[in-house]
Amino acid sequence: MNILQCPFFNRDALIVAQDLLGKVIRHYFQGVWLSAMIIETEAYFKCEKGSHASLGYTEKRKGLFMKAGTIYMYYARGGDSLNISCLGEGNAVLIKSGVFYHTGEESFQMLSLMQGLNPRKNSVQPRPLHRLCSGQTLLCKSLGLKVTDWDQKSFDPDHFFIEEVGYRPKKIIQTKRLGIPQGRDEHLPYRFIDFDKAVSCTNNPLSKRKRLEGRDFEILRLS
Repeated sequence: MNILQCPFFNRDALIVAQDLLGKVIRHYFQGVWLSAMIIETEAYFKCEKGSHASLGYTEKRKGLFMKAGTIYMYYARGGDSLNISCLGEGNAVLIKSGVFYHTGEESFQMLSLMQGLNPRKNSVQPRPLHRLCSGQTLLCKSLGLKVTDWDQKSFDPDHFFIEEVGYRPKKIIQTKRLGIPQGRDEHLPYRFIDFDKAVSCTNNPLSKRKRLEGRDFEILRLS
């Protein structure tokens, strides 16, 4: 295993947000390793109005002000959200969405457990595989990650970590973050999406009519 260590996160949040795409979250839950590949992230800085840190230090926001690589979790619309502190006090990356990731014999057991943790509302059918982790709260729900368990903690190689698996996106979509209120730096293009997996992100900018490359989003082509 190639587990990400503190130096990985002790960099500019914009760089970390892009480099986290393709990394795999692993959480040991009820005797099974649950896994999802990160496909969407958002960077936040203390100096801009869209971040929690810009509102000042509180015990609830303490994780943002701790050393790089510290887990910061909070509730968004009643669900748990996963963030990781980066270089500079108050700076962090939000893990916005992912896709189910499996290798080996535990894949069926893993998928069954993740779909059970995150059932589709008003339906007996399980949540579709490509939408299982499509959003910050759905991701945490599918992985069994809770604010009460992990906020202000460090990653633990025996229970919860992020791993390098050798995958790197060929193209990245860069666009505005979601859910930022007007007047709180909603224009900043601090959201990053794996181009090839955009169908599974929170809100696919490529599927919206009248959105244009160069105006509404950029495509970063990696060598």
